[in-house]
Amino acid sequence: MTASDLADIAAELGLDVVGAAPATAYAETEEHIRERRERGLFADMKFTMARPEISCHPELLLDGAAKTVVSAALCYWVDGPEAGTGEGRLPRYAWRDHYALLRQRLDELGQRLGGSYRVLVDANHHVDREGARRAGLGFYGKNTMLITREHGSWVVLGTLVTDVEIEPTAPLDLDCGRCTLCIDACPTGALDEPGVLDANRCLSYWTQAPAAVPKEYRTELGTSVYGCDICQDVCPWNRGIEKRRAGAELVDDAVPNVSLVDWLARAGSDLVAEFDRLYVPRNDARWLKRNALYALGNSGDDGSLAHLEPYRTSEDPVLPMLPSGPSSRSRADRRDTDSSRRACARAAEPGGSSRCHRGRLP
Repeated sequence: MTASDLADIAAELGLDVVGAAPATAYAETEEHIRERRERGLFADMKFTMARPEISCHPELLLDGAAKTVVSAALCYWVDGPEAGTGEGRLPRYAWRDHYALLRQRLDELGQRLGGSYRVLVDANHHVDREGARRAGLGFYGKNTMLITREHGSWVVLGTLVTDVEIEPTAPLDLDCGRCTLCIDACPTGALDEPGVLDANRCLSYWTQAPAAVPKEYRTELGTSVYGCDICQDVCPWNRGIEKRRAGAELVDDAVPNVSLVDWLARAGSDLVAEFDRLYVPRNDARWLKRNALYALGNSGDDGSLAHLEPYRTSEDPVLPMLPSGPSSRSRADRRDTDSSRRACARAAEPGGSSRCHRGRLP
């Protein structure tokens, strides 16, 4: 099958970017995983990093009959409301289950291609980013994300491994150049080594970690209850996405923001069931409620702060014991941080500076 034939079928199925590469080992990626794991950069994350002898070897799939790795990207960017009073923010990719949609479309692609195939989406058995890079979908940014030409990094990635031989697509010969906006915008310095993420300092990691969030990072979470989009918001490759996606509408089941008080009041099983697209350690909703507590404390919403009272003397090992006084994050602090992040975003616009002030709180 030609690369053009593959692209035509993918377009019919609603896949935004697609490419193919031979099913061969990702030797360099495997080496990087082992080296970074040795340095402790993954913290306690497992995922594709746990067994690189599997996740970096697509040629072993399909009982060794795999010939082609088809990579696909689905753009998830859509305009949505900012978090209001008493609300917490979800990252854009988690507004709905985009991975489920991508998985469905890749399965349809496999049926159209024929032969034996296996779909891997958000799975531990395959490093989707490396497959996508080899298939020409994008390049690695200094924020470690895969950046596509048209949609930037606002995409979820998935893979279809097949025994059908497909013409390879050429890798994308692009990079970040001298830009360091994502590095400068990260409030915790998680990207200080370009192209390498230190999970120990990553806000997104800490919203998912089954451990206490370090005190110095708690105010930096702002009103985010899960994940973090800062390094994507400032990326110049993501500039103009609102124009290219002008026709994309916020679907009914999308959830950009959540009521923090509701998250705290909800039964744990109900909360986890509604947001089953989120990774929650051991499906214990207390980790989500922990994030809601920090977001509520950071919000400065005096009307909602009373809901923090039951947790000020909490002895629960998961839910944080909050200070007995007012929220440690003042409105001035929040304004300073928000202004810094807006400055980083403006710097990404035409004529903007290539660097921005890293708005760390004192």
